[in-house]
Amino acid sequence: MSDVIASNHAADPCTLVIFGASGDLTARKLIPAMYEMTRMGLLPDRTRILGVARRPKTDDAWRDELEPWVRQHDPDFDESTWRELAARTHYLPADATTSEGMAAVGKRVSELDAAAGNGGNVLFFLSVASSLYEPIVEKIDEAGLVIEGKRWCSIDPDAASWQRIIIEKPFGNDDTSAKSLNRTLGRAFEEESIYRIDHYLAKEIVQSLLVFRFANILWEPVWNQQYIDHVQITAAETVGVGQRTAFYDQTGAIRDMIQSHLFQILAFVAMEPPTDYTPEHIRSEKVKVIDALVPTPLDRVADYCALGQYASDGGEDPGFAASEGVAPGSTTETFAALELQFQNWRWAGTPFYLRSGKRMAEKRTEVVVQFKPPAANLFRKLPDFVGGDRLVPDRLVFTVAPTERLSLRFETKRPGLGIHIDPLEMMADVGATFDAPSLEAYGPLMIDAMRGDQTLFKSRTEVESAWDAVMPFLDASSAAARKGIRDNYQPGSWGPDSARELLARKGRCWREDDASGG
Repeated sequence: MSDVIASNHAADPCTLVIFGASGDLTARKLIPAMYEMTRMGLLPDRTRILGVARRPKTDDAWRDELEPWVRQHDPDFDESTWRELAARTHYLPADATTSEGMAAVGKRVSELDAAAGNGGNVLFFLSVASSLYEPIVEKIDEAGLVIEGKRWCSIDPDAASWQRIIIEKPFGNDDTSAKSLNRTLGRAFEEESIYRIDHYLAKEIVQSLLVFRFANILWEPVWNQQYIDHVQITAAETVGVGQRTAFYDQTGAIRDMIQSHLFQILAFVAMEPPTDYTPEHIRSEKVKVIDALVPTPLDRVADYCALGQYASDGGEDPGFAASEGVAPGSTTETFAALELQFQNWRWAGTPFYLRSGKRMAEKRTEVVVQFKPPAANLFRKLPDFVGGDRLVPDRLVFTVAPTERLSLRFETKRPGLGIHIDPLEMMADVGATFDAPSLEAYGPLMIDAMRGDQTLFKSRTEVESAWDAVMPFLDASSAAARKGIRDNYQPGSWGPDSARELLARKGRCWREDDASGG
């Protein structure tokens, strides 16, 4: 990915303001990401980082807290790189939801900007609880920290400073709150300055989907409902909700994973070919395909989903429903599988199954593209097909995690006398093949924001359309699907029985249940 970044114009130097500096995301992800970008020479020398949080501490104290996280992240820790970044990293104790606190932020930003000569460029990053997004954005606006809109009237617009904001997920809690947040952002920032981040789009295999589809002539002619039977998109975790029970009880698998991460992957799989690889064209096609999702019938929601909560493992984990912080009688799902359909020329009649869950059999994030079997089987009279005449369908699998690889299953002749047909799987380990370093996903995305490149960020319309698509599975319409949800799947399994039934009703199965192998 560094080659892609380097091949475009360099990032502009700026003051990076991280609200929620004392939080977990900042220590585990954001600062290690900036360290990686510094080591690769991609973070401009004049860029300054200002962490903002309510806890009182000094610059040096914050740097000391961050250093162990950076060392843990990089086995080949480079002392000089860290010292260079640490010298440009500062801390401000302030409550950003108050006028006084934001005034202090503005004063400190001005000081850092003047000392570094960054010309007024500021990148805000909201790494705080989602309930604080709107109050902080309102205070940024009230304090007059956003002046970019004035550049339309400036003599030299290209030389004007910019102020941009990165919004971490969850972007709203439902369709209503997402639209409210978008309105609040729109009052303070231009749409081109709003970066709704989803770190899944920085994952190599996810981006490879676009290259695979549009840089090869082989696949696009068969990438449609005529040849593809269905698509599975899975994000499975072996861990439970841990100490986040109260938060997760208000969120659930659909909000946490499907509406955000998996919808981004779905868009890359299903979108039409863009005219060009530019932010405008990529985002335009993503909006179109999400908007083409067929609304789930409100009286048949249970037919299009499988929801579950993991039970006790008989040991230390009491199960989700019995965990401290979970409301009595909670029907929040720790597992969800949804069937979605498109109403467009490319995908009409081809279901997309999206699945995510906690305490699953293995950690796995993947896209499975299952093709239809040949229209006729000329081998049907051979011994291999006695009692049936169905060939094993071809299948593509894009594995995002825990490894990065591509695999293709197809039918071939088994060596030896006669014609005996068996499926063969070809697999490419992307990481091993290219021997490329694995980067923290946030780094390239933050550099993109400093460059003004919104290609891998979500637009306002895309976010709102995604919420509209999942609301039937979250509101009162989902009540029938949530009956009997408590303890309805065992830890270490692949979810409740209803998940298998969701596909079995139409003669399909999840990849791990496929007896044909591969």
